[in-house]
Amino acid sequence: QVQLVESGGGLVQAGDSLRLSCAASGRTFSSYAMGWFRQAPGKEREFVAAIGDFIYYGDSVKGRFLISRDNAKNTVSLRMNSLKPDDTAVYYCAARESRWPPLTPDKYDYWGQGTQVTVSS
Repeated sequence: QVQLVESGGGLVQAGDSLRLSCAASGRTFSSYAMGWFRQAPGKEREFVAAIGDFIYYGDSVKGRFLISRDNAKNTVSLRMNSLKPDDTAVYYCAARESRWPPLTPDKYDYWGQGTQVTVSS
C-alpha cells in the first residue's frame, strides 16, 4: 500500500512558476513509476508527466514543466514554469509498481487527494 500526499498548489499569475511535491509512504518507492495528472472542472483527467525508467510529458506542458524524483526522500516533484490560465486544475500524484510509467490514469494503482493550482490572467 502506498499513500501519496501532494503539496505546493496555490494561486499564481500567468507567467509565474510553481513547484508541486508529492510525498509517498512505503519502503520501495524507487520501484514505483510516478505520474502527475490534472483535472479541470467539467473535463477529463489529463496526463501531465510521468517518471520511471523513462520520462514523459503531455503535449500541453512539454518544454514548460519538469518532473523529478528523489528516491532517498520518497518524493516526486513537478516544476511548472510559464504558467497559463489553461493550466488551472486540480493536480494529482499517482503511483504504479512498475519501471515503465503509464500515460493513462487507469493504469495507476494509487492516488493522492490532489492540490489546486489556479492561474489568473
